[in-house]
Amino acid sequence: MGAMALRILTLSTLFPDMSRPNFGVFVERQTRELAGREGVDVTVVAPIGVAPWPLSRHPHYAPLLSLPDRERWRDLTVYRPRFTVIPKLGGKFHTFSMTRAIWPLVKRLHEDAPFDVIDASFFYPDGPVARILARRLRIPYSVKARGADIHYWGRKPSTRKMVLQAGLSAAGLLAVSEAMKRSMVALGMDERKIRVHYTGVDLERFAPQDRTDAKAQFGVTGPVVLCVGALIDRKGQDLLIRAIADLPGVTLLLAGQGPERSALERLAASLGVHDRVGLLGALPHEKLPVLYNAADVMALPSGSEGLANAWVEALACGTRIAITDVGGARELLTFPAAGRIIERTPEAITTALRQMLTETPDRNAIKQAAMRFTWPANAEALHKHLAAIAGK
Repeated sequence: MGAMALRILTLSTLFPDMSRPNFGVFVERQTRELAGREGVDVTVVAPIGVAPWPLSRHPHYAPLLSLPDRERWRDLTVYRPRFTVIPKLGGKFHTFSMTRAIWPLVKRLHEDAPFDVIDASFFYPDGPVARILARRLRIPYSVKARGADIHYWGRKPSTRKMVLQAGLSAAGLLAVSEAMKRSMVALGMDERKIRVHYTGVDLERFAPQDRTDAKAQFGVTGPVVLCVGALIDRKGQDLLIRAIADLPGVTLLLAGQGPERSALERLAASLGVHDRVGLLGALPHEKLPVLYNAADVMALPSGSEGLANAWVEALACGTRIAITDVGGARELLTFPAAGRIIERTPEAITTALRQMLTETPDRNAIKQAAMRFTWPANAEALHKHLAAIAGK
């Protein structure tokens, strides 16, 4: 790496590890693409929040304690310092706790080889922590807004001020969509600082395959509706289960894990559709292309989003999407073949799915909607953004 290399500290609480291989996989891919560019040197600090003992023995936290403090993760040097989180306090103290835990490490790394810029990949707590670190190191920083970090943490009374301060003090900001940019401005951030930075998708891996063969791999036949997303209330999987109850012969596959799983299982049983609802859990990311190909429609009736990776991945596989009018939905669905904007009610979802499942659109035409979302384009835009902030 040359003397004039752009040295980047990537700060991310959204980053995969051995216990959570799908967690923040899009951040990891973005970072790997950036690190692979000529004249770029990236160090990843991926702090891990763990509750104090004895809560740290809980199955949610115990696997995190066994992770190495430093490792080579897919050609990236990743540091995983632990910071204390107190359940039920809503994240109010995460900024203080995380800063205190990671500052000695960041200070030492900077002394060994000074960073030019901090790239925070999420607005809370990454953004406020990056603000403090950047001030101490006397370097600029950038923060990317992805969705819940603005829609939830940016509106929560206990964290809103910290999110806004991080945005106001940053040398530059990124948003996953134009809609997300508008949400940031509505919070009080400077529109002139914000650059729209779309996600990427591997167009070779996520591509149309034989749909019958793909369905066979998941043991399903007939019409299939897929939902890819965490099992949380905001994603609306319950609405899909209610819709499926009025669509005889249609199978619903839910890929993801989360606290709503038991409630969704009970709902499916109460509506008599448990045999047509498959909860697949969190699948390895490499299995998702076949899953998208097994579906006739990928539906995600979210209450809020930035620009969901699942939307783009489904389209890249030639699978239409049915999504609510949130985030960058209208930026993505620029022509009818790609899918539909739906209202967030079981009745509207039922009507849309019934119509979509009777149609046979050109799958290659659907894929065209995803062609501008490539990882090389994503990395090039991020490189230019950070280099400009660092004055390189």
